[in-house]
Amino acid sequence: MGAVLSIMIEGQEGLTWERWRHLCEVVEKLGFESLWRSDHFFSVMGEFQRECIETWVSLALAAEWTERLTFGPNVSPMTFRPPAVLARMATSVDILSGGRLVLGVGAGWYEAEHEAVHIPFPSLKERMDLLDHGIAIIREVWEKSNPKPPRGKIPLLVGGGGEQRTLRTVAREADHWGIGNRPDVETYRHKCEVLEGYCRELGRDPGTISRSVQTTCVIGRNEAEVLDRAAQLGEFLPSLRGMSPREVVSSRFAGTAEQIAEQMRPYLEAGVTRWQLQHFLLDDDDALELLMKELAPRIA
Repeated sequence: MGAVLSIMIEGQEGLTWERWRHLCEVVEKLGFESLWRSDHFFSVMGEFQRECIETWVSLALAAEWTERLTFGPNVSPMTFRPPAVLARMATSVDILSGGRLVLGVGAGWYEAEHEAVHIPFPSLKERMDLLDHGIAIIREVWEKSNPKPPRGKIPLLVGGGGEQRTLRTVAREADHWGIGNRPDVETYRHKCEVLEGYCRELGRDPGTISRSVQTTCVIGRNEAEVLDRAAQLGEFLPSLRGMSPREVVSSRFAGTAEQIAEQMRPYLEAGVTRWQLQHFLLDDDDALELLMKELAPRIA
């Protein structure tokens, strides 16, 4: 089993237009399979001074600034925009890119953000109902309105690991399944089994759904480089502040490319087909180059 590498940008944690353009260019040049970004209005880490650029404007620009990359939101909460509007926005971006967009959607989770920008935040059940109903509306808009997406429809990524509703929606609707905050491998295997069970109920081949896991990754050519990047990450992420670089390293994929590939192996055996590597140190092109040139061949 093998997996491709993609880059995930937390667009609400210091992303500027200049950085976004550079990232689009360097991620494509280095040969990553895809580029993703979150969809939020401000920092989800409480660092409200950090810059945040608007998601769908940035995706339209990515369509123009790249030629090969698959890209998309991971994920757009269905609470943020009427589904018909989201469908039309996605169609426009997909046309601009020549059919390279993946539309990532989710139920939404960050209640404080909704309250701050005056967007209703209903109960979990209502949000899940909105997700399912919204996907149906999106597909209807693609079918009935013009112009249509280049491929007739746009591949859907559904994010989340809820076993009662989300994974059932993935089995029914998604081309791609994404799960964040990398679970331990046993939990991940269990969620894959739940997904496969829903696929069997629906008569769907689970192999038709790609499987992404979002995670941080601290890479270096040697221990000194790894610990230096771990120290930078520890300063950037509030949840890690006060931890030593070695403590940061122990809590995530970290090491040389060879060491990280070995850490990833159990997940690859469990079915991961794409790693969405969160790139928090936005100006660290050297890390991106190491990931693509040294790690990617070891997990392909």
